[in-house]
Amino acid sequence: MIFTKHSNAFRWVIIIVSFAIVSLILWKTYEFFQHFKDEERTKMENWSLAQNELVNTDSNTDLELILQILNSNKTTPMFVINEDGGLNSYNNIDKTKIKDSAYVQKLILKFQQENKPIDVKIGNTIVSTIYYGNSPLLNKLKYYPLALLLIVVLFGAVIFFFYSSNKNATQNKLWSGMAKETAHQIGTPLSSLIGWTEILKIENINPDYILEIEKDVDRLKTIAERFSKIGSLPTLSTADIVKETIESYDYLKARSSKLIDFKIIIPNEEISVNLNKQLYSWAIENLVKNAIDAMKGRGQLTVEISLIESDIKVSITDTGKGIPRKNYNRIFEPGFTTKKRGWGLGLSLTKRIIEDFHKGKIKVLQSEKDKGSTIQITLKLAD
Repeated sequence: MIFTKHSNAFRWVIIIVSFAIVSLILWKTYEFFQHFKDEERTKMENWSLAQNELVNTDSNTDLELILQILNSNKTTPMFVINEDGGLNSYNNIDKTKIKDSAYVQKLILKFQQENKPIDVKIGNTIVSTIYYGNSPLLNKLKYYPLALLLIVVLFGAVIFFFYSSNKNATQNKLWSGMAKETAHQIGTPLSSLIGWTEILKIENINPDYILEIEKDVDRLKTIAERFSKIGSLPTLSTADIVKETIESYDYLKARSSKLIDFKIIIPNEEISVNLNKQLYSWAIENLVKNAIDAMKGRGQLTVEISLIESDIKVSITDTGKGIPRKNYNRIFEPGFTTKKRGWGLGLSLTKRIIEDFHKGKIKVLQSEKDKGSTIQITLKLAD
């Protein structure tokens, strides 16, 4: 327990430090971006001053420095508009497009949003205006903080899912432990029932009564074995799926409403499948009980087994209220139920038994409102 607490504290320290580092990088990048942008404006202001000096220069002025400043701009897109609205000069802009006045107007609006224009004055008179945009490098850099922010969000999402999955794993361990403990607790009264059954045999009780009691005791044994296997990887063995289905069918038929017309359609041969018998019978039991609930205890229930090439199809058909097409997949989700009372775990457990443990498939084959549904299991023949 102490080790776990220290581990959790260490994880939180790593998370906090990581967030701090990423936040610092994000802030420094923003500062760098602003500094770079200020340098771009300073460059343009120097350019405008050089332009102004060139306009106001006399024949004795050395133009070398002024021309060097004017020619120094190799990346920033800019153009100069005269007082009368005409294009004076431009730099780092496609010369085939700059001649289009509509394109120039779009650039003016765009550049005004990116940077404040610079007026070139002679005395107090504005003779031209410099419009300039962000350089390609600056445009790329402005998306960098967003990328870092996205990293922060993704980092937070990873942490959330990590702790969510960790919490779910802990809950699963708890439920597995409770299931195993339940199986252990059932074992004590079960042993007692087996003993009482033997005593009843000595007392010359009607053998049919004892046979039914033994069936229920065997069912309790099966339930205990099911719970004991929760949280463990079940072992599969070669078994006759026809025999296993008939046993589950007969048990449920004998203990269901007499208003249910049970029907079974099976081949007259053994079909070998890799099964975990306890879990497979649990899946069949869940599907049959779900069908009975859909019919509200009255109707026809058909269990059919068919062999198509190497696929075994086990279908459970009822004459109940049907399943809306939008719920074909949802009925297998944990917690989904249309009953007023119920956990919504039966079909999700069945799906896990068939698909995760037996590598098969389960689906709603067909359904029609107020006429019934068919849920089909598909398994592979044993090698």
